[in-house]
Amino acid sequence: MIKEFKEFSTGALLKIGNEELLKSYTTSTIIDLYTFIWSQSSEAVIEIDGVSTTLQKDRIVVLTPNQYFRYISGSGSIVYQFNREFYCIKDHDKEVSCMGILFYSNNTAPLIELNSTEHNKLDQLHKVFLDELGTVDTIQAEMLRMLMARFIITVTRLIKQQNNYSKLGNQVDLVRNFNILVDSHFRKEHSVGFYAKQLFKSPKTLSNNFAKFGKSPLQIIHDRIILEAKRLLIYTDKSAKEIAYEIGFEDASHLSRMFKKHTSFSPSEFKKQLKSEIIEQY
Repeated sequence: MIKEFKEFSTGALLKIGNEELLKSYTTSTIIDLYTFIWSQSSEAVIEIDGVSTTLQKDRIVVLTPNQYFRYISGSGSIVYQFNREFYCIKDHDKEVSCMGILFYSNNTAPLIELNSTEHNKLDQLHKVFLDELGTVDTIQAEMLRMLMARFIITVTRLIKQQNNYSKLGNQVDLVRNFNILVDSHFRKEHSVGFYAKQLFKSPKTLSNNFAKFGKSPLQIIHDRIILEAKRLLIYTDKSAKEIAYEIGFEDASHLSRMFKKHTSFSPSEFKKQLKSEIIEQY
């Protein structure tokens, strides 16, 4: 079951369906749309950025358009996909406050667990979604956007609760804004000082504010660099030197040292291991 809403005047696209919607991703490719996958009644096996994972029953995983995705197996899923023309996360962030929490390129995709109450709440919202998709009138687009905003707000609240964002207090927005900046500038800017300046903080103040977050600002910058390096090593034929240059390193050895520190492999060793694993699969 796949249902679509298209708005030809703006190019807006919303897709709602079950695992049939994921079966077009039989090989790992950029998912290209903001995506929520809810394993509503049974588990699903998927691959995100080259890493296979089992999505347990009543879990929601959140994917950004630039992530690589492959569907392996499973049933009983609910999937929502939309483009920025349908709902621009950046333009609506004041309403839903999800940037830097749900939608940013982290080294692990955000995962939300649902209890029975939350399951029932989202199940009711899903039924309203399906009903609205069958109601074609002049306000259908606005109604669907309102429902998507409600879904995003609900999921954002849950991930904040489950990841103890409450202990950050007023620092939540600082963490969000830092994550957004890193996602925008990591290819050229690798120092905490640059991001601290953008946020009108000193590097020391920024680091102190992150003390409760569990990761330092520098760790977050390095995680984003390593994630991009892995994507390029897995999904392109670029050399380690080309990749280093693409993500802001004039000397490839600097990336190599950072990569080995995080993964225990040099970029060339990582690439070699990937090739051997592919050969073993066949």
